[in-house]
Amino acid sequence: MEKYLIIAKELHPELMFPIKLNPHMMRHTKAMHLLEAGVNLIYIRDLLGHVNVSTTEHYARTNSQIKRKALESAYMEVVKQDIPVWDENKDLLNWLQELCR
Repeated sequence: MEKYLIIAKELHPELMFPIKLNPHMMRHTKAMHLLEAGVNLIYIRDLLGHVNVSTTEHYARTNSQIKRKALESAYMEVVKQDIPVWDENKDLLNWLQELCR
């Protein structure tokens, strides 16, 4: 695999390649691509040869974390961290309680 990694780096220097490549990395990448393409976890489990689908669910959890991190880094903060503490405003709380009666 290392031989072909070197050839690929030489043929396509504009692309990013890992420093080292091993079969597990390729297996993991294929599983992630299938998951991102919407392939059912059961089919991915069968392809990878996992006995239990819970082993394959690792890819789904990883994929969700990657998506969450990407979304968090791409979008501005929607909810501000300086949310007021409403229970400190007794007048507002009394007014809201009277409103509901």
